[in-house]
Amino acid sequence: MPAAYRVYILQNHAGKFYIGLSDDVARRVAQHNTGQSRWTKGHGPWTIVWQSEELLLTDARKLENRLKRQGRGKGFYAITGLQRGSS
Repeated sequence: MPAAYRVYILQNHAGKFYIGLSDDVARRVAQHNTGQSRWTKGHGPWTIVWQSEELLLTDARKLENRLKRQGRGKGFYAITGLQRGSS
């Protein structure tokens, strides 16, 4: 059986979002919060605010890229169900 992946969205105290992909979201969030991730280092603590259902890697990558292309426009909020200005 192929590995299952999830797309996840983190948010920090300043309201900034980070979109990522992992086969172990809890481990990955811990890495973000301990400074082991280049892009989130020094900007935490990070809290998970959304994650997808389990997906095949190709589908997870497509969703991750789609969310990143949306910026923080209407599509981002429509896909995730998050509210603008939520923190």
